[in-house]
Amino acid sequence: MKTNSGYLGTMAAASLAAAVLAGAAANAQEHAAHWSYSGAHGPEHWGAEDAAFAACSSGKEQSPIDIETAASADLPPINFAYKPFPLTVTDTHHSFQVNVPQGSGGITVGGEHYELVQFHFHHPSEERVHGKRDAMVAHLVHKNDKGELAVVAVLIHGGEANAFLKPVFDNFPATGSESKTAGTNVDLMQFLPAKRGYYTFDGSLTTPPCTEHVRWFVLKQSVDASKEQIGQFAARYPHNARPTQPLNARSIEQTGD
Repeated sequence: MKTNSGYLGTMAAASLAAAVLAGAAANAQEHAAHWSYSGAHGPEHWGAEDAAFAACSSGKEQSPIDIETAASADLPPINFAYKPFPLTVTDTHHSFQVNVPQGSGGITVGGEHYELVQFHFHHPSEERVHGKRDAMVAHLVHKNDKGELAVVAVLIHGGEANAFLKPVFDNFPATGSESKTAGTNVDLMQFLPAKRGYYTFDGSLTTPPCTEHVRWFVLKQSVDASKEQIGQFAARYPHNARPTQPLNARSIEQTGD
């Protein structure tokens, strides 16, 4: 895992930040007819759908991956410092996403700070751990002041009802609507698992344009969601997970906890 905060060039960082800050909603509107999760426009065809999507087929550090083996390393903790923010849920036509206002807090890892930009969900989880997928995953997307991205993956396991997810899932926009303002604040700190050890590696966005040089942190401990909550999401998005990609020359590191 590259931990030097300058490992992205200025142009690459700017391009990467633009891809996320434009938002999955804008991307979906522009390319709604160009990609999907199955059929003729499914993941195996993404790289050919648009010249901007070339990395989806030619990239060497693509996400998601199957975390089969990971080297233990002396890694810094992820210091989470999110602040409550007003909830608005957006339907990107590929997932449900929550875009957060500027100043909603973020994470600090080894002295590098990343501000929270948005979070969204996949069903089932895109990441595999020892070949196994969880019921869902939430991807918390962050950006630092150089435009570099870091994504924290929180795996979601079938179990008890999740109090944080209730207002999010209960406020999915109606079919045909772009977004819904819930009229309440949510605190992402309440969503995180108690133990925050992680796997880390270099990767990419998991949707077109599949831009690389994204710093990934997959939390080891999952959180629960009830069968009913998972069903709420799956009713609209029964399968929005990209298949795992080759590891190639990358290494995966993990904390000791």
